[in-house]
Amino acid sequence: MNELKKSPHAKNFMTSHVEVVTPEMPLSDVIRFLLKHHVSTAPVVEVRNEKQILVGFISERDCLSALSNEIFFGNPSPAQCAKTIMTPHPICIAPDTELFAIVSIFTSHHLRHLPVVQEGELLGIVSRRDILEAMETYYKQLLHNSDHDRLIHDTTQSLNLRFTIDRS
Repeated sequence: MNELKKSPHAKNFMTSHVEVVTPEMPLSDVIRFLLKHHVSTAPVVEVRNEKQILVGFISERDCLSALSNEIFFGNPSPAQCAKTIMTPHPICIAPDTELFAIVSIFTSHHLRHLPVVQEGELLGIVSRRDILEAMETYYKQLLHNSDHDRLIHDTTQSLNLRFTIDRS
């Protein structure tokens, strides 16, 4: 029988090209960035030794809160920027994090995106849509393998019966 196919890992379905913001980016620029790229969240990175080091994650919710506070209470001093409104130390996954572990993180923490990081360096991002597509693909492969195994098993039984029939 076929061996059960191992589930994929983050590196198999993550988005490698990720638009990022810098910690010093002003709030208005972050908002324009999110709107321009049609994304609801963005990693905040510092470039160190030519590597993008993840320092936080910023969302539309963060921007809405900061912007509404600024409009209602007046301009804060110092001015708001990505660093002052981002979520520092976001939940991250490694490139070799297994599919079902990622599903568990998404469902337990009600997240929409997870950064994929190795030794602090941002390698990619996984979205709920990426996970849903990976789960569907994995499920289809399991169904195909299950049907294939069943056919092989049924054929084997038929062949064995042919040789065990008593013809006396």
